[in-house]
Amino acid sequence: MHNDSTSFKQKLSLAYLWLVPPVTMAIGFGIGSVSYKFYLPIWGLNACLMTFSAYHLGVHRLWKQDRSGKQQAVTALLLFIPWLLFSIFAGMGPPPSTLQGWVNTAAEQQTRYTILIAGGILLLLGAALLKTRLQEAGENLYSVLAFAALSIAVPLFIINMAFWGYYLTDAFRLFAANPAAKRPDLYVAVKSLFYVISVAEVVLIYLGTLLFAVALKITGSLSKHASRWYIGCSLIAILLELIPPSWPEPFGTAGYLVAIPAITFVMYYLIGVRLLLRR
Repeated sequence: MHNDSTSFKQKLSLAYLWLVPPVTMAIGFGIGSVSYKFYLPIWGLNACLMTFSAYHLGVHRLWKQDRSGKQQAVTALLLFIPWLLFSIFAGMGPPPSTLQGWVNTAAEQQTRYTILIAGGILLLLGAALLKTRLQEAGENLYSVLAFAALSIAVPLFIINMAFWGYYLTDAFRLFAANPAAKRPDLYVAVKSLFYVISVAEVVLIYLGTLLFAVALKITGSLSKHASRWYIGCSLIAILLELIPPSWPEPFGTAGYLVAIPAITFVMYYLIGVRLLLRR
């Protein structure tokens, strides 16, 4: 009876954690921005439920084991926590599409991109521990390449998020205060530069996912079916991101979706959830 109860709790916890990313995206894009007085308490409740789910799934069990178990728990949590933070975007909705809308919600946009920067740092720390675990299991090629890809991608990601959250916010404030003023000559050139940075970091993040999936399969931490799913999704995302935005629909929208910062973290989050299940 106790074992059945534990199994049910784990299945329920796993289902809840799997649903967090798609539900967050559905609410964020479907409903859009709502008052922080409404979404902050709901996000807090969700963060608690995600924490309890992670605990029931395996954190408590792994933490009672030896050094290897504790390391696995920390690795899983570092890959898991970014999406615990990102779930707040369900209430924030997507960034405003107008200059004035961005200025009116400047503090919220800076909070959004600060959270994304924090998520990028946590991802890199988790990837470092994941690489170490895979190397201890005897995999020394794909895990190293995966971590190298992320070591390049995350600094670019942080620079890109700082550009969107802080540089553009201040620029939009100036443009809104003086709409008739001529845009600086370098403004278009800087936007082009950050488009290239964005493409590079997105491709490298998905490349890291692909390589980690191969390494996890080799060490037996990921089934053949699951590894194919990760590898296939990563390859599709890389191809869509490399397609020029001038291509006709649905390629433009698909390329935009795979490049959304929080979405690039989804597969790492799922790897973290999977690590919690490992005995």
